[in-house]
Amino acid sequence: MCMERWIRLIAGTFVVVSVALAYFVSPYWLLFTLFVGLNLFQSALTKWCLMEDILRKLGVPPCRHGEAAGAGDKAIR
Repeated sequence: MCMERWIRLIAGTFVVVSVALAYFVSPYWLLFTLFVGLNLFQSALTKWCLMEDILRKLGVPPCRHGEAAGAGDKAIR
């Protein structure tokens, strides 16, 4: 999986987990959901994402052209 897909997976997981925690534990967990949303908004405007830097240091490869949309997966299968 390439970096963009990992970022989407991590952000989506954070949102789902924080909403579940807000429902079952405390509504203050929605602040974490807000934090994730603001980070996504900021990264769209500035083209910088902390999670991208972390994943790069962990060795996750960047996406090739068309891979994030799923074209790379079809070529691998």
